[in-house]
Amino acid sequence: MTIDDIRDNFELLEEWDDRYRYVIELGRTLTPMSDAEHSAGNKVQGCASQVWLSREIDRSGNDPVLNFKGDSDAHIVRGLIAILLTIQSGRTAREILEADPIAIFDELGFREHLTPQRSNGLRAMVERIKNDARETLASAT
Repeated sequence: MTIDDIRDNFELLEEWDDRYRYVIELGRTLTPMSDAEHSAGNKVQGCASQVWLSREIDRSGNDPVLNFKGDSDAHIVRGLIAILLTIQSGRTAREILEADPIAIFDELGFREHLTPQRSNGLRAMVERIKNDARETLASAT
């Protein structure tokens, strides 16, 4: 699934209740994380719900590519993670740093439909992924 697929599906769903159900369904598609990946080191600080993000770095090409897994104890947050990983996972560190996932979430209408706590948690997840990209670039030089 691509972010364009998600955009198209959002356009088909006019009611936010339907969109929330769709986001929850997206969360069910996340690759499961192992118990070991549910570690303190993978826990994202600044989220009201418990959120974990793990990364793997593929250094086989010219630029390192970061692949992420994510999980949360909240269904809607798992869906937000699924959308975020659709945007950011499988990209080079530079692409991650150049992307603006918050703008995409705003385009989808989340700014008006997320509580301030969830919005802050989303920003914390985005910043965590960007920090991982920065660290990856720093270690590659």
